[in-house]
Amino acid sequence: MNQTINDLKTRRSIRKFKEEQISDEDLKIILETGTYAPTARGIQSPKIVVIQNPETIKELSAWNRSFFPVDVPDDMDPFYGAPTLLIVLADGEVPTWREDGSSVLTVLVNAAHAIGVGSCWIHRAYDEFQSEKGKELLKKWGIPETYEGIGHVVLGYPDMEAPKPLPRKEDYIHYVD
Repeated sequence: MNQTINDLKTRRSIRKFKEEQISDEDLKIILETGTYAPTARGIQSPKIVVIQNPETIKELSAWNRSFFPVDVPDDMDPFYGAPTLLIVLADGEVPTWREDGSSVLTVLVNAAHAIGVGSCWIHRAYDEFQSEKGKELLKKWGIPETYEGIGHVVLGYPDMEAPKPLPRKEDYIHYVD
């Protein structure tokens, strides 16, 4: 089987990571590949924010947890202890900002898998960056306030076996005449 097809079919969300930080080389490959994600008209509206400071990740984890739709324990880590956090934002003034950002997230998790780095796509970035704190972070980071949160990707070397895929549903593909 073609390696790309195999990687796309075998990638799974990893939710347990080694404490070891991913190498600069691995991070560079993942990030560069993310910049090649398809975007409408090639506009490249997304931005990828990279965070590797453990204290900052811990703070952002607690913030993300506060947006859960249900009560969760205070020690629940929605970033699963990953040593690297990526936040994908996209310019809300571009009509396809959600699709463009989602495309980048998809490429990031698949690029990570292709080089042996575990990843998981984490939600709630939209809610985070709609908040006052989110707007303050954009300003602090020098990112225009028109940018919207799309999602997070946590990265690290896996400290677990990849989960087995669920069976594909029978009506996933629907042909019409």
